[in-house]
Amino acid sequence: MVTTLLVAVVVLAIVFDFINGFHDAANSIATIVSTKVLTPFQAVLWAAFFNFLAYIAVRYWGFHGGNFEVANTVAKTVIAQFITIHVVLAGLIAAITWNLITWWFGIPSSSSHTLIGGFAGAGMTNALFMGANAFAAVNTKVVLTTIAYIFLAPFIGLFIAYIVTIIILHICKNAKPAKAEKWFKTGQLISSAALSFAHGGNDAQKVMGIIYVALVSQQVITSGTEMPNWIPIACYSAIALGTMSGGWKIVKTMGTKITKVTPLEGVAAESAGAITLFITENFGIPVSTTHTITGSIIGVGLTKRVSAVRWGVTINLIWAWIITIPISALLAGIAYVIVKGW
Repeated sequence: MVTTLLVAVVVLAIVFDFINGFHDAANSIATIVSTKVLTPFQAVLWAAFFNFLAYIAVRYWGFHGGNFEVANTVAKTVIAQFITIHVVLAGLIAAITWNLITWWFGIPSSSSHTLIGGFAGAGMTNALFMGANAFAAVNTKVVLTTIAYIFLAPFIGLFIAYIVTIIILHICKNAKPAKAEKWFKTGQLISSAALSFAHGGNDAQKVMGIIYVALVSQQVITSGTEMPNWIPIACYSAIALGTMSGGWKIVKTMGTKITKVTPLEGVAAESAGAITLFITENFGIPVSTTHTITGSIIGVGLTKRVSAVRWGVTINLIWAWIITIPISALLAGIAYVIVKGW
């Protein structure tokens, strides 16, 4: 049965994906804008196109075996018996709130982690209302894996970016600077497209899982049935439209405040980010696109010298990453108490 709360959940989920798009647009376009390969407007159109192309690749080209593995993982964050429409609604409210707060201050936090933290926090609060242990409501494996990749994803991106940069520098050591610069600017179009494609495949799926469990909780569909096609279409469209709207405060942080990025380094950072996301998507791990590309940008900075990275900015970002899940969970708990009383 379609209820008002279910409609509200679906609308908020799509709104979250839109916000995710403009919040995380910086992940895909920060380096390509800072190196002036594309104008900001051209960059967001470019990124949005490849965001949506990820849906076509999975649904019709058999990419990742035609499965939305990340969506399946997110849907399992909370144990089924503790999932209600109020839990899903409260989790979304918390996730949207934290995303808007971090966007306002230009902090490139993880939309993925705020969604998982919000969903888990609301489920834990519901468990307390039911007289159960709060931690009994969460899928420990999913949550611990997500927390582990708060630290692993940036280091994987950093390592791959460092190696890719060294390889590129070695291959091009005898090239004429002007000619090499032209190559790398062309290469950035390819690497940013790959990162946008990976971002769309990784991030849009997270809300798909949330909508799916909301439909199951309201018995609109039964658990285990195939996801209705309108869910991925709506989510991928929302994240693409959100990307087109920009997110310029975070673009500034990612593109200029961590380290100065050249076209060569842009290619290396974006390629490393895309490789990391493709690998984790294949295993259904909901990693943060933000953490991955930030680590990649740091990796290319380290190839110059340690002091090329602005560590003060980086440490502030790490603190924001660490507190995202617990703050989102706390906000979700408060939201749950409020919406439960409606």
